[in-house]
Amino acid sequence: MGPANVRINPVGGAVFIALGVCAALYMFGLPDWFHREPRVSMKELLSVCIQLAQEGGKRVKDVRLASNELAENLKGKTDEGVKDVKTEGDTQSHRAIVYGLAKAFPGLKVISEEKDLKPVNLLEIKDTNKHLTEVAETISSDQSISNSKITVWVDPLDATKEYTEKKLEYVATMVCVAVDGHPTIGVIHKPFVNDNKGETVWAWVGYGKSKTLEAVKTEKKEGDPDRIIVSISHKGDVESVAKAALGEKTQVLKGAGAGYKTLEVIKGNADAYLHTTKIKKWDLCAANAILSSMDGKMTTLQGDFIDYSSTTDKVVSDGLLVTLSNHFDYLKKLAGAMKKSDA
Repeated sequence: MGPANVRINPVGGAVFIALGVCAALYMFGLPDWFHREPRVSMKELLSVCIQLAQEGGKRVKDVRLASNELAENLKGKTDEGVKDVKTEGDTQSHRAIVYGLAKAFPGLKVISEEKDLKPVNLLEIKDTNKHLTEVAETISSDQSISNSKITVWVDPLDATKEYTEKKLEYVATMVCVAVDGHPTIGVIHKPFVNDNKGETVWAWVGYGKSKTLEAVKTEKKEGDPDRIIVSISHKGDVESVAKAALGEKTQVLKGAGAGYKTLEVIKGNADAYLHTTKIKKWDLCAANAILSSMDGKMTTLQGDFIDYSSTTDKVVSDGLLVTLSNHFDYLKKLAGAMKKSDA
């Protein structure tokens, strides 16, 4: 008897294969390539952050120059008893930046100083250009990062108290991109400088910085006093600590807004920025990224670098030191002075 020929019905074979695939999906789930996480072009994100910081600054400026009615609301008081207020400028800048980011990069984790419960139609939010000429001319390469690694920190209006007092040189809008908790992109826009035309500085650590950003490392002569910049309104015991650590001849300079004070260090107008009380991370992240791009350092007074991951505490409780050079020398001297003051 000859061998039998077995024929498989094509329809039946297809059904059998389909059932096998369904069973495998049921047991093991979809392959990884079906779950691929969205990624972000950091170069495009930088372009968007620059524009949104400037748009936030425009709204801050428009509110301040249009009327003396700032719609101030008291959010609370700091540990030093200083009023923490929110104005219409804060709100308008928050909306421009946060909803602009939501439209340009859906799903990104954004942490802003302000909250806004008013519903917003993203179709009414202006589109942004993801390919700014100033970025393309400065930065040649790019990096693609998974959404889950990114946290964007937004301070819609740095130095709000001074904004209400018309000390407008201190006011800034700030946007920062942290990757795995590291401050990576920083944008600071100062809307009221240059006869209200504004100025923007930005940096992407390891890739490039704005042409307006130049660090000045001053050469100190022996016997020259240290120049330490501190907060006008959140002083705490910072002046006494600075002089105890660095000598009575220490020059204590005053400024408002962490962005302003950090830029004063970068410009060479101060040797260090010192803060001894609590401070929020949205006040620091953009300045930290810009400083890092200039090989400067920002740490707590315990010498710890700041983690900007979204799951961490939003408050830095161990004080702050910002320098372009001699950072750990300053830390050592300050630690000794603070131990003596605690004794």
